[in-house]
Amino acid sequence: MDVITARKRLEEMRDELERSITYLQGPESSGAVDMEKDSADAGASLSENDRSEAILLSARTQRDGVLAALARIEASRYGRCVDCGHEIPEGRLEARPDAERCVPCQARRSRRR
Repeated sequence: MDVITARKRLEEMRDELERSITYLQGPESSGAVDMEKDSADAGASLSENDRSEAILLSARTQRDGVLAALARIEASRYGRCVDCGHEIPEGRLEARPDAERCVPCQARRSRRR
C-alpha cells in the first residue's frame, strides 16, 4: 500500500475512533455511578459501566496504534516491522494499516502475552 493511501486510511480510522471515544465518554465522564434503589438495577448499571469502560479502553488502544502508524509514516518507517526491520507484507497492511509488526514477529509477541 502506498504511503498516501495508508495515511488517508489511518486518518479516517483516527477520526472515527475519536468520534467513538467522545460518544462513549458521554456528556458526563466523571465515572460516578448513580445510587440505585433496587440492588438489581445497581448491579446492571455497574455491569453496563464495566462494558462501556472496556469498549472505551479498546477504542483508546486502537487509536494509539493508529497514531503510532501515522508517526511511522512521518518518520519514513511505515511498512517496516518495529522488531526485525523487515518489510511488512502488502496484504497485511491492506488488512491492518496500523500493523507495526510482520506476521512472524506479531505471532512471537502474541505467544509471549
